[in-house]
Amino acid sequence: MSQTPARTRIAPSPTGIAHVGTAWMSMFDLALARQTGGQFIVRIEDTDRMRFVPEAEAKIYEAFQWLGIEYDEGGEKGGPYAPYKQSERLPIYQKYAEELIANGHAYYCFCTSERLKEMRDAQQKAGQLPKYDRRCRNLSAEEVTAERAKGTPSVVRLKVPDSGKISWEDAIRGNVEFDLSVVEDQILLKSDGFPTYHLAVVVDDHLMKITHVLRGEEWISSTPKHLLLYQAFGWSAPIFAHMPLIRNADKSKLSKRKNDVSILSYRDKGYLPEALLNFITLLGWSHPQEKEIFSFAEFLEVMSLDRIQKTGPVFDIKKLDWMNGMYIRQLPAAELKKRLEPFLPSDFPRERFDEILPLIVERLVTLKDVEELTSFFYRPVTVDKKELLKKSSAEEVSTQLQLTQEALTNIKDWTVANLEHTLRELQEKHDYHKSQYFMMLRLSVTGRTATPPLFETMAVIGRDVVLQRLAEVF
Repeated sequence: MSQTPARTRIAPSPTGIAHVGTAWMSMFDLALARQTGGQFIVRIEDTDRMRFVPEAEAKIYEAFQWLGIEYDEGGEKGGPYAPYKQSERLPIYQKYAEELIANGHAYYCFCTSERLKEMRDAQQKAGQLPKYDRRCRNLSAEEVTAERAKGTPSVVRLKVPDSGKISWEDAIRGNVEFDLSVVEDQILLKSDGFPTYHLAVVVDDHLMKITHVLRGEEWISSTPKHLLLYQAFGWSAPIFAHMPLIRNADKSKLSKRKNDVSILSYRDKGYLPEALLNFITLLGWSHPQEKEIFSFAEFLEVMSLDRIQKTGPVFDIKKLDWMNGMYIRQLPAAELKKRLEPFLPSDFPRERFDEILPLIVERLVTLKDVEELTSFFYRPVTVDKKELLKKSSAEEVSTQLQLTQEALTNIKDWTVANLEHTLRELQEKHDYHKSQYFMMLRLSVTGRTATPPLFETMAVIGRDVVLQRLAEVF
């Protein structure tokens, strides 16, 4: 990898949530910048005013802050190439669009949306590739002047050569080539004065001195248009690296209809940022030592574009759950308590946190699980009688409960060891079936069939509550 300082950027559109795909791409951008002593820039592409959501930009920065993805320029930090928000750069795009027209690389198009729809419908019926028929491409200077003088709405289109090929060496996919006959005279500037993605991205990447453009493979077909723009301006193009699309389990494109794609939603569900980062680094990329668990700092050091696969990785929530559980169990107790605090219900007995936490830590998948895993320690429980009597009669269970209460009442020191000794002795003395008796106890004391170790759980719940629950079963 070249050690020339790389300037990379992520350019999210504020159209709703902060997407996991944005975080995923940002991590590779950041690694490339850090490894070469370069800079990582955040630029907001907000020119799609139909889909613009006012609060979405703040969500992007909030997500970056939670994940610990640090950028060098743009966003809330500013920098030498400000502004970093496309809606604040409109005069820049208009200037460069006019330059392209003056140099013969672009032209005004006055076609109405109705005419364009009719044209495309006719092309589709004829089995042709739908693309602009270039009706306005050869208008005379006088005709253009007349239409503009009348105030006829217009867009600016790129003048794509009629024939030939264009290619580039993609950092992930190798040589990619397109026949220009399939490339449309793309709109560069809309009638409202806002640029399309194609003009804005090329102008901004050049002016901000971006050296490497990492983006999703859905942009491969747009790259010929961008390369033509670089040529038209006489600028050097950056290195392109088209990443694979992240997919759902059914191999469809990752979308909010089938999966949760919001970064902040994972925060709210109780995932650790370091676990989510680790998980998404492994989407389409593998550690050179085939590690599964590693820090973000390590990823920033060892990432290389040649280890990115071309096929779309699957967003496997089960693997994320496993990884999050691993990270939870690696946290020191004091740190885990701190992370759990926002997820504790108001009635959680914080004075017993140190007793309860060791019993549930192995069962935590997300921080939000804490309420479900601990509620029986401090809330009344409901016993499923049907479950209770699965392997025994009501009469036998009633007798077992009565004898158990008597045995427990005689314990002077309510400890795990004494509880275990007393209850095992009782079970053996009456030859109760082991699995039936201890499951009956678990259900009666916790209302659950699956809990932390029974004797430890009873010790923490406490004598009075345990005896009360046993007495209330029937």
